[in-house]
Amino acid sequence: MRVGLNATSFSPGRMGGMETYFRNLVDRLQSHDHDNDYLLLCDKRFGGEFLLTNPAFRMEYINYAKPSPAWFLRGVVRNVLNLDILANRMNGVKADVIHHPFTVLTPPGIKTPSVLTFWDMQHEFFPTFFSRTELLKRQRLYRASAESATRIIVSAAFTKECLINRYGIDHEKIEVIYTGYGSEYRPVDDAGLLAEIRRKYALDRPFLFYPAATWPHKNHKRLLEAVRLLRDRYRFDGALVLTGIAMQAHAQIMDEISRLGLADQVKILGYLPSSDLPLLYNCARLMVFPSLFEGFGIPLVEAMACGCPVACAHATSLPEVVGAAGILFDPLDHESIAETIWSAWNDEGRLARMRESGFERVKLFNWDAAALKTMAVYKKASGAA
Repeated sequence: MRVGLNATSFSPGRMGGMETYFRNLVDRLQSHDHDNDYLLLCDKRFGGEFLLTNPAFRMEYINYAKPSPAWFLRGVVRNVLNLDILANRMNGVKADVIHHPFTVLTPPGIKTPSVLTFWDMQHEFFPTFFSRTELLKRQRLYRASAESATRIIVSAAFTKECLINRYGIDHEKIEVIYTGYGSEYRPVDDAGLLAEIRRKYALDRPFLFYPAATWPHKNHKRLLEAVRLLRDRYRFDGALVLTGIAMQAHAQIMDEISRLGLADQVKILGYLPSSDLPLLYNCARLMVFPSLFEGFGIPLVEAMACGCPVACAHATSLPEVVGAAGILFDPLDHESIAETIWSAWNDEGRLARMRESGFERVKLFNWDAAALKTMAVYKKASGAA
């Protein structure tokens, strides 16, 4: 069997959890599959992002990534003639099955059997979070991709239910495969290393940690309201540390920090080297995750693997991920967020129990198991099973 891994729309540093997923999947497939051949279909500019160590894996360059002349031409032809010139190129790929890992079939309508990793349909629940152009794009592609895919992989049962209930997808073609976490996410016992990361980012007091790009659904504003409530009601003197790419809601978040008088308690570090994140999880007293919508929530798993207790929204897939290891709050109510944080913040015994529960919980999330289960889906989609 020959498998195509479709990374034609791969954009390093801009894809969040989807990038983490794909990088780890490619790595683990190389470790476990020595029977089948793989083509990594990607733009030549990004070929160096992937280390191919298995001789059964090779690159095939399809140069349509954004921005590029081919990307621009594809858009013009598609808008004017309703034809997708990428489809001809993809139909020429000699593969028994092609895995499309980023929620949509790229492009739709190709003849090769397909496996689609479908991440979420946030736009169906929160359409106002999207521009009209993005909303129309999602409405045009997401349902059609799910309907056309031969098999679908989702990272949570919540997303499977969304596909069944919202799009009417047959439950038998959907496989729930939990994603894993990198081996770098683990407890760090080196006090000097932890002290160094604290000095690097001037983290001189206990802190809440929220690693998330500033998209509207990440719900930073209610978290900020909760921090002010913690300060005013409980004399909370810890810090809130925010990391992640500055995106659509960033300006409003900065305004909110100023309006609430939180400049001395909120530290915005932006997009950080990936090697620093495990250390920050190890330094944080509590990871807080108030997101309104997640297809999975990889940071929850990374935090638990590092021994960082988790408080998160009782919303979408998040309770499924943390199970009983985390504490939950209503993400639409800043009082609920504040009360839940405070219930653990000064309770050393509870924090210790949460850490131990987290270590047990993360045993469910394993990249090796995810790769093996994904290989089985390829066989089913290609008809080889």
